Amino acid sequence: MSPYSQAVRTAQAYYNSDDAENFYSRLWGGEDIHIGLYQSKAEAVVDASHRTVEHMCALLGDALDGATVLDIGGGYGGSARHIARRHDAEVVSLNLSEVQNARARRKNAERGLDDRVTVVDGDFENIPFDDGHFDIVWSQDAMLHSGNRQRVLDEVARVLKPGGTFIFTDPMQADDCPDGVLQPVLDRIQLDTMGSPGFYTRALEQRGFSRRDFEDHTRQIPRHYARIHETLVEREDELRDSAISRAYIDNMKKGLQHWVDAGEAGRLAWGIMVFDKR
Repeated sequence: MSPYSQAVRTAQAYYNSDDAENFYSRLWGGEDIHIGLYQSKAEAVVDASHRTVEHMCALLGDALDGATVLDIGGGYGGSARHIARRHDAEVVSLNLSEVQNARARRKNAERGLDDRVTVVDGDFENIPFDDGHFDIVWSQDAMLHSGNRQRVLDEVARVLKPGGTFIFTDPMQADDCPDGVLQPVLDRIQLDTMGSPGFYTRALEQRGFSRRDFEDHTRQIPRHYARIHETLVEREDELRDSAISRAYIDNMKKGLQHWVDAGEAGRLAWGIMVFDKR
C-alpha cells in the first residue's frame, strides 16, 4: 500500500501522467511549474515564473548563502538549481512525481549541480529528514495538493532549525471567500479545501513562527491562468502533436478559465509568505 495520503496519491498520479508531463514540460521548459510575477499581460509564462524565484531569493538575501535548503514540492527542480547556483547553497528538492524527478536529475547533471542539488522521491506530509536539519524551507504552489496541510506545517516546523525561515507561495482562497463558490476550482484539482492567508498565519504562529511578511500579489492569479490559457490556445496544434490528448487539453482550458473567473471575482489569494521560526 502507498504511504501517501489520498490527496497526495491523486497529485502524484496526475503529475506522473503522460499528458501532464508533456504539457508542463513543454509549456514551462521543464524548469518551473508555479505562478509568475508578470510585468505585462503578454509576458511569457516562463519569464514570469522565473521572476518569482528571483524575487523570493531577493527577499531572503544573504540568508541563502551557503544555507541548507529544502524545497517541498520541488517539481522540475528549477528553483533548487537557481538557489544552489546563485547562493552556493545545498538544496534538497523533495517531490512526489518520479517522472518530474527523473527530468530534474538529468538537468542537475547537465548543469554540473549534482553535488549541490539532491532530488528526493517523497512527500511533504512525511519529510524524510531529521529534526532541525534545514536553515530554510521553501515551497511554491505545492501545499494546496495536500489533504492535511496541518500535517505539512508540523513537518516543516520539525525539520527547520530554530531561527530558520519558511518562505512559500500557495494558491489560496481569500479570507472572506463565501462557502461553496470555489467548487469549480476545487473540482479541477480534486480537493475539498484550500488554505488561506489567515489559515497559514494562525497555523504557523501556533507552531512557534512569527510572520515576517505577506507580500500580496493576488492580482497575478487571474493574469497567470489567463496567460497559460492564451499560450495553450496559441500552441494547441503543437501540443497535440506532442502526444497530449484532446480530452486533456479541452479539460485544461475549462479548468484554467475557472481559476481566471475566481481570481477576477476576488475569491482567491496569492503572494509570498515569509515566517521565521522562533
